[in-house]
Amino acid sequence: MEPASTRRFTGAQGGALVASLRGKGPRDVLLLHGGGQTRHAWDGTARALAGAGWRALALDQRGHGDSDWSEAGAYEPGDFAADASLVARAMAAESGGAPVAVGASLGGIAALLALGRSGGAPVFSALVLVDVVPRMDPAGVGHVVGFMRAHAGEGFATVEEAADAIAAYLPHRPRPRSLAGLAKNLRRREDGRLRWHWDPRFIEGPADIHRDWPAIEAELTRTAARMPAPALLVRGGASELVSEAAARDFQALSPRIDYVNIAAARHMVAGDRNDAFAAAVLDFLTRL
Repeated sequence: MEPASTRRFTGAQGGALVASLRGKGPRDVLLLHGGGQTRHAWDGTARALAGAGWRALALDQRGHGDSDWSEAGAYEPGDFAADASLVARAMAAESGGAPVAVGASLGGIAALLALGRSGGAPVFSALVLVDVVPRMDPAGVGHVVGFMRAHAGEGFATVEEAADAIAAYLPHRPRPRSLAGLAKNLRRREDGRLRWHWDPRFIEGPADIHRDWPAIEAELTRTAARMPAPALLVRGGASELVSEAAARDFQALSPRIDYVNIAAARHMVAGDRNDAFAAAVLDFLTRL
């Protein structure tokens, strides 16, 4: 398979957004990672999609990876949604049709918001939400954010030290033999220490990250109730953020929402069981 090519877009507030593109289409998938991740979290999924004949574009969201940090610290859900809409419109202009959005956690929130705010023709032709619903477990959210905050300031002396921290946080996941993938998520700063490849201002403030979450939750629920495009919710069977009951409640909002549970996967479903995750997404795509 050909290596991914690099694409650049301009975000809603003028910052540069960097993406990796795999495949030749004819139909598009826009992959939106979770908070604190980068586009490389989708590498395995993007390869599977490209191999099945899709054009897969994995985006570094604002403040993450190689995309620009927001000078104003604009990291509210609506900011990410505005970027996703612009990139989706650009993809549609190239291919002639709205892409499918696959959004994990923060990426799913951004995608559902963008879909609800698009008006007229939906900005996405279909939507896959990965372990995210409007009403998530506050304790699980706090656990994830706590890990992100734990090393945001002091960082790590080596990649191995970062791997140790991840192994302690995700004891269920086998430690990779190569740390090359992890190295893509770290930056060496001026003081010589390695820090995560995202703007630490992204997690400043309340533990739920967002200052106005009740209003966002209500908007997401309203959009799901009138779901303007076919949708699939993929839950990690061992998710610490989305319970089985919450997933079923979300599915009940609209007959257009399908639901798949990936056994033994936690919140980072694609990272825990990428083969099963990719298979579930491809099965959904074939039915569109």
